[in-house]
Amino acid sequence: MTQGPLSQLEFSLNISAEQLELYYRGSVREVLARTNDGRRLRFPLSLLRPYVTYSGVQGRFRILFDQSKRCERLEKIDAGR
Repeated sequence: MTQGPLSQLEFSLNISAEQLELYYRGSVREVLARTNDGRRLRFPLSLLRPYVTYSGVQGRFRILFDQSKRCERLEKIDAGR
């Protein structure tokens, strides 16, 4: 039997298409975000791929962690702009 995620953090992102292009060129591999409760969160850029649009990545997200504090999944929790 699998247990659900141990913890989750919510945050907002507003990354322009131009900024994402720098990421994809390889100069940046991780995203640094500030969570709603003020903590810094660093995660792999690859987690955002399903949410990339022509204008970049915008919206509110939730990242869920398993009991080993590894990222279990990233969810978009609103439609963004």
